[in-house]
Amino acid sequence: MPKKTKQKKAGQPGGGTPATVALTASGVPFTVHAYAHDPAAASYGEEAAEALGVAPEQVFKTLLAEVDGALTVAVVPVSGSLDLKALATAVGGKRAAMADPAAAERSTGYVLGGISPLGQRKRLPTVVDTSAQGRATVCVSAGRRGLEVELAPEDLVALTGARVAPIARS
Repeated sequence: MPKKTKQKKAGQPGGGTPATVALTASGVPFTVHAYAHDPAAASYGEEAAEALGVAPEQVFKTLLAEVDGALTVAVVPVSGSLDLKALATAVGGKRAAMADPAAAERSTGYVLGGISPLGQRKRLPTVVDTSAQGRATVCVSAGRRGLEVELAPEDLVALTGARVAPIARS
């Protein structure tokens, strides 16, 4: 079983990531899971699923794309991939492409492999894949590699102001 960490309050040394601070402030129930990140891991998401001992369909990765030139957040299961055309359609756009990694880091305040849909520097349009619905909980990055947060999908959608749409491919 993965190591569960106690949540520290904002303002204390090591007071958490922006994602965990935002979750604490929101009052929604969540669990933080820490694991030893292997820098050689081929997939951050698959590494997280294995370390947490959960199905890859329960762990969601946060990806940034540009839809008609505007950064957009996509949250899809690590077991699948992002359907860029479906993402564009979900936000009323015509064309989508993966965002430049440096732009993604700059906009969110997180490093690749640790981008959380929660607590980003700037609130961006967000779409969560429909496969999150009906699950008791989902896991998303807590804002750094080796740290995941588990919460109810409806809380994730509410806190990010996300739309829910079929944006993942198996």
